[in-house]
Amino acid sequence: VSKGPGNTKAMKSTAVPPGPPVYLDLVYIPNHSNSKNVDVEFFKRVRSSYYVVSGNDSAADEPSRAVLDSLLEGKAQWESNMQVTLIPTHDSEVMREWYQETHEKQQDLNIMVLASSSTVVMQDESFPACKIEL
Repeated sequence: VSKGPGNTKAMKSTAVPPGPPVYLDLVYIPNHSNSKNVDVEFFKRVRSSYYVVSGNDSAADEPSRAVLDSLLEGKAQWESNMQVTLIPTHDSEVMREWYQETHEKQQDLNIMVLASSSTVVMQDESFPACKIEL
């Protein structure tokens, strides 16, 4: 297999560069919580009271276990132990396994995961709901 100029792709990093932390109230984890865009450095720098984690396609690695683990590793490096709430938009096997396997570490780091089985019914539609209090 030859690699000519037409067969190569430039790897472009979209990860957060090192620098001072940024504090926010609510952060939506980009790209369906894909590990190509969110790493430990992201959580070291982008500090939030609430992180919304989307993604429900396990074939596409959504949400990524690596992203969830990066939250734990990044949060462990914060100077304060402020409470962080993780809000998954979908129930997934990855999220359930991560929650169970890392529950003790979540408690140590003051991370709470919201889980909701509430359903909103409007006319002929029903969909999952989650209440967020800021």
